[in-house]
Amino acid sequence: MDLGLCDKVILVSGGAKGIGRGIVEVLAGEGAVPWIIDRDAEHGQELVDKLRQAGRRCGFSRVDLVEPAHCQLAVAACLSETGRIDGLVNNAGVNDGVGLRTGNVERFVDSLRRNLVHYYELTRLALPALEQGKGAIVNIASKVAMTGQGGTSAYAAANGGRNALTREWALELAPLGIRVNAIVVAECWTPMYADWLAALPDPAGERRRIEERIPLGRRMTTVEEIGQLAAFLLSQRASHITGQLIHSDGGYVHLDRRCT
Repeated sequence: MDLGLCDKVILVSGGAKGIGRGIVEVLAGEGAVPWIIDRDAEHGQELVDKLRQAGRRCGFSRVDLVEPAHCQLAVAACLSETGRIDGLVNNAGVNDGVGLRTGNVERFVDSLRRNLVHYYELTRLALPALEQGKGAIVNIASKVAMTGQGGTSAYAAANGGRNALTREWALELAPLGIRVNAIVVAECWTPMYADWLAALPDPAGERRRIEERIPLGRRMTTVEEIGQLAAFLLSQRASHITGQLIHSDGGYVHLDRRCT
């Protein structure tokens, strides 16, 4: 299926690694022009080089999204180079373990800046360009907002905020023809996930235990699968879908795992 994304310029925050990288690679494969926003210079440049060697167009802004001025620099750089923004994927963030017993109000607020505030700031800054082309927004969120996890109050709150902003923006921007949806991720295999498992006493056993609780296929979601869903939601093939929180998780959150 041709998604009609050829030459569409898509901002992707946290696009150098993990889920963001998976989204960038799928978009590039569709002929879009992903603009990577990330503070990781090494992986960001490596990905840009890889895509350009394959004949793909892309861009990269090395910034720290915690700083509002850096958000502005990234959007300005993209507009200066390409003259347009057709889509935005808000993805950057980290489950930083700021809980009731492991944090304080300063760390809680800092976590919201790492995981939520830049979603608002990038969207606000990109909005005039998105309005011109009736673009689309995809917010990447976590199942933690629905299920809880324990010991990660700030990250759970940030993801609840991502879900709420998805619905709020879908309503506010519908008159402008801008669609807004969220992909809610559960157990997705990324380098960060692999590093977390590697620090446990029995990484292979823990991975098996996690995958046994995923009803469909007894496996984790791949970053490519998240990328494919994001590309669809950004495209006009999803022209009447907005305000939705779409789970790509093999049934992990909503299917009763006692029955599988």
